[in-house]
Amino acid sequence: MGRAGRTAISERLAGLREAWKLDFVVVNGENASNGMGLSAEHAKLILDAGADVVTLGDHAFDQKDMLQFIEREKRVVRPLNFAKDAPGAGARLFEDRRGRKVLVAQVLGQVFMKRPFDDPFSAVERAFKAHPLGGQAQAIILDVHCEATSEKMAMGHFCDGRASLVVGTHTHVPTADAMVLPNGTAYQTDAGMCGDYNSVIGMEKTEPMRRFITGMPKERFSPARGEASLSGIYVETDDRTGLAKLCKAVRVGGRLPEATPV
Repeated sequence: MGRAGRTAISERLAGLREAWKLDFVVVNGENASNGMGLSAEHAKLILDAGADVVTLGDHAFDQKDMLQFIEREKRVVRPLNFAKDAPGAGARLFEDRRGRKVLVAQVLGQVFMKRPFDDPFSAVERAFKAHPLGGQAQAIILDVHCEATSEKMAMGHFCDGRASLVVGTHTHVPTADAMVLPNGTAYQTDAGMCGDYNSVIGMEKTEPMRRFITGMPKERFSPARGEASLSGIYVETDDRTGLAKLCKAVRVGGRLPEATPV
């Protein structure tokens, strides 16, 4: 989320990769560029910092240079159901540091979103059939970019046993429900933002508070610039099945209490 979030990634991710012996890292970059989308420059920064893949969201193409950049840079993944003619791909196979094939996919929810998107469940079904867990993919990571917690949870259960991880993004606040579902899929309703939590979901407080209190805007929103908490989820998978053995919330630095896997 904004400069604070980018700084948290650039300063901390490489060290976490080494300390936790991470084989594969996905970063949601949806709000990295001034809180609205992701520019090519900032996508490169996140990838250079140690991310294997960067996912987007409903603001996928707010930064216009992403329209061309996503065609060249295959490590950026936009939502499966964004638009039929959108550039880039919503699901793609990658290789982790041990040579295992990892499917990364992203889908947008429909409930309470500002614009209508195609059915996320059928979009996910098609992607999983094309690259089944234990077949073409040794692991599957699904980023569910939704407003409604109920829709995220329904997607988690829909994918249970067919994905390594289903994790929610979009609402910027980490949920306390990181768990392995009954059939072996790791799940968290929202991973939370990498951003300054002394804010209103990452934005400097004054203007959002003014709008809530008066109903009238005065200025544009601007991302908060204090020290960011790096938030996310850590998952260990079974090499044979691709399903999760363990998952834990991650929070490092900033204002939130630490939550680390080791």
